[in-house]
Amino acid sequence: MSVENKVEEVQQKVESLDIKNDQKQPKQAKKAKGDKSSKSSGGLFAETYLSPEPEFIAKRDAKFQEILDRYNAEIAAKPRHAIKIELKDGNLIDAKAWETTPFDIAKEVINPTFAEKQCISKVNGELWDLERPFEAEKEGETLKLEFFDFNTDEGKRVFWHSSAHVLGESCECHTGAHISHGPPTDDGFFYDFAIKDSWETENPGLNVSQNDFPALEKVSQDVIKQKQKFERLVMTKEELLDMFKYSKYKTHFISTKIADGESTTVYKCGKLIDLCVGPHIPHTGKIKAFKLLKNSSCYLWGDAANESLQRVYGVSFPDKKLMKEHLKFLEEAALRDHRKIGKEQELFMFNEMSPGSAFWLPHGTRIYNTLTKMIREQYNKRGYQEVITPNMYNSKLWETSGHWNHYKENMFTFEVEKESFGLKPMNCPGHCVMFKWRDRSYRELPWRVADFGVIHRNEFSGALTGLTRVRRFQQDDAHIFCMESQIESEIAGIFDFLSYVYGVFGFEFKMELSTRPEKYVGDLETWNGAEAKLQSALEKSGTAWEINHGDGAFYGPKIDIMISDALNRWHQCATVQLDFQLPNRFDLNYKSDKSDGYERPVMIHRAILGSVERMTAILTEHFAGKWPFWLSPRQILIVPVGVGFQDYAKELNDKLIGEGFYSDVDLSGETLPKKVRNGQLLKYNFIFIVGHAEAEEKSVNIRNRDVIEEQGKNATVKFDTVLEQMKKLRDDRRNDNLLV
Repeated sequence: MSVENKVEEVQQKVESLDIKNDQKQPKQAKKAKGDKSSKSSGGLFAETYLSPEPEFIAKRDAKFQEILDRYNAEIAAKPRHAIKIELKDGNLIDAKAWETTPFDIAKEVINPTFAEKQCISKVNGELWDLERPFEAEKEGETLKLEFFDFNTDEGKRVFWHSSAHVLGESCECHTGAHISHGPPTDDGFFYDFAIKDSWETENPGLNVSQNDFPALEKVSQDVIKQKQKFERLVMTKEELLDMFKYSKYKTHFISTKIADGESTTVYKCGKLIDLCVGPHIPHTGKIKAFKLLKNSSCYLWGDAANESLQRVYGVSFPDKKLMKEHLKFLEEAALRDHRKIGKEQELFMFNEMSPGSAFWLPHGTRIYNTLTKMIREQYNKRGYQEVITPNMYNSKLWETSGHWNHYKENMFTFEVEKESFGLKPMNCPGHCVMFKWRDRSYRELPWRVADFGVIHRNEFSGALTGLTRVRRFQQDDAHIFCMESQIESEIAGIFDFLSYVYGVFGFEFKMELSTRPEKYVGDLETWNGAEAKLQSALEKSGTAWEINHGDGAFYGPKIDIMISDALNRWHQCATVQLDFQLPNRFDLNYKSDKSDGYERPVMIHRAILGSVERMTAILTEHFAGKWPFWLSPRQILIVPVGVGFQDYAKELNDKLIGEGFYSDVDLSGETLPKKVRNGQLLKYNFIFIVGHAEAEEKSVNIRNRDVIEEQGKNATVKFDTVLEQMKKLRDDRRNDNLLV
């Protein structure tokens, strides 16, 4: 298959997995009669470039040039102070403020090849355009300079953000669209827009489809070939309102997000000028491969109360080879998609009667129960006590915890007998109520309380995606109430728990320590002590970790744990958070061991699997639906070669079920090859073929799903021997699917 055909095939697979197939989306607007949609390709417009060009493009450009001339004059008058630039290796380089750029340093001090590979820089920790001059108000200032290429997270996000602007320009030039916003994502970018005058609220606009992709990509390729520079310009709120008065979306954003008397930036590349804080790559020619992948409907700013817009997703790379590798990755990811496998294996389903809530079918429930069983076994060994708490609470509880003021919009709330209630979005306030129920002593600490309670969160319908983003879910949630002196040992115990569980799945994982944010509660000394304890525990863990400065929760520092799946994608599931706020808000105390007084406990929030729903999705894709034996919902299929051997097959099946295995017997009238093929498609770990010899010997002929050499007729094995081997394989929770 050619690369071109493969690309088209991947596009089709990606489109078929659009979230609108999974959850209810805003209705698509119907195409107006008589519009330009009759061309053979099926796109909305016959020409690549809309003619005449939308009036707002020229007017916007004229306004930009007027302000740019004035801005450049102001910059030209700035004093060119002599400054020092400190590179990552500590070298100091002479430079001039308002004249020398990071690109100059990269090209002239390091080397031109290095310079050409860079996407962005940082100046004193702030992301900075490569061709934006250094700024300094006084002579002799030293500025720290770093560079980032596409292989870094910073470089990749800037590269994809700039690529989104290319797509935005294409949408305007080809369709005359009023664009909303176009951010980078974890794996590319998108742009939201409406093909209409955005002030015409009654006009639903036209709907983009994949038939429009060739024309949009043609405009994008032209933009890239022209090596359009990204030009940054600072503008006042009044100037912005004047420039973007044609757009309802931009006008609303400027009016509500930018304070009176304040300024912000726009970026221009070619015909596009967009409200944007940047930064961007130097020019569009850095993009060597550009592809649109899928489209969907969406809500303006993700709010279901707003109008429906069009969204187009894309991806780009600085190397065509990277694009080929990415499309191959997308093909594999599409084959592994948990929504696809979940349907094929009848694991779970969704229904519009309860959006965002999974219906767990019998075989999916087997997986769910096996996961929670494993965690419960560990709870018994590790000193956790499981509890069951209510699903709904009076709003007074949420007011005490702070959720009513800060999280209410994400909760399902309602009235009961003129009192406000809410379904719980998390378990921690209920556990605080339990702790406070009676006097507690230091002798009871640490108190490790676990809860698989059902949780509800009011996610936007457009954000619901299979099992990874749902409204109803359960977590392997636990909270540890302990003394400050016990924090480090408890964290070490959690790390050991993590290592065991993720080791069973075969996951690699890494950790991040998120430290005190700008807005925090509590005293600085307590924060410093808590961070030191977490850091000490991380250092002793022997696992790779990084510091994520300023990203802790307002109530305490936290550790986020990311796992890597079979496709080398990183997922955050587990978290460990120190909380000083909830014990204060609920006035929790325990009798101290130091005096007759009381002390405040520290609360540790902890999850290993995280959401069981999301973990099931990750595991489905990690194993590609080929479940390890201990977790498999279909472990054994027994196939008799003829009617005369059905009794023996049923006898074996009854024994296996009695031993706790998930076993089935195929007594249908299909041919032997058809029965075997059906079992293979459903990915049974083992298929037992039984006939005359097997019945006589009390044996089975085994076909191992994961061993190609064992897909034909094999030597018979005594059933009792196989039974013991399978027990060991299950109880050891091995992933190799070998009977030894």
